[in-house]
Amino acid sequence: MEIVCLDLEGVLIPEIWISLAERTGIEALRATTREVPDYDALMRQRLRILEEHGLGLPDVQAAADAVGPLEGAQEFIDWLRRRFQVVILSDTFYEFAHPIMRQLGWPTLFCHRLQVDGGGRVVDYRLRMRDHKVQAVAAFRGLNFKVFAAGDSYNDTGMLKEADTGILFRPPDNVAREFPRFPVAREYGELQDRFLEASEYCVDRES
Repeated sequence: MEIVCLDLEGVLIPEIWISLAERTGIEALRATTREVPDYDALMRQRLRILEEHGLGLPDVQAAADAVGPLEGAQEFIDWLRRRFQVVILSDTFYEFAHPIMRQLGWPTLFCHRLQVDGGGRVVDYRLRMRDHKVQAVAAFRGLNFKVFAAGDSYNDTGMLKEADTGILFRPPDNVAREFPRFPVAREYGELQDRFLEASEYCVDRES
């Protein structure tokens, strides 16, 4: 009856677009939802940069392939799945999430789609639905789940508000300041304790 919803980038893995920025030397690709609240504006900026520099889906996929889980993330996911239902709610894209999900043991992922032409050029993106993180949490609650959620960025705050318990995990200072209503966890062990404190059923801290 309890489900944990997690953001992906910044919570379980490093930011994929920052990985692409490091591989290409394009500093503007470092912008993420930790700094830019408007997701559409951020994605339009990214698509424009890809076009200007002749980068396509294979380049983004290579950056995603180079990203591994954050230290302790795999153990954290394993710990969660022994105790709760777990769903990843992310604004990433299925077209390059496959190797990441493999490394994390194939947790359930809800995210979006890219529109790519025959030459690998990324021409647009397609949301699974607007505010899909909020809508997913609301739907789970409608199915009589108690929902715990954790994220790090502006685009996670709606999900955290909708959840029964919402926690910021390693947020940048600007997000933590703007949303003081959410407790902050800096380490996976601290996040585990937050979930256990909120749970009505899970009391075993050792196994």
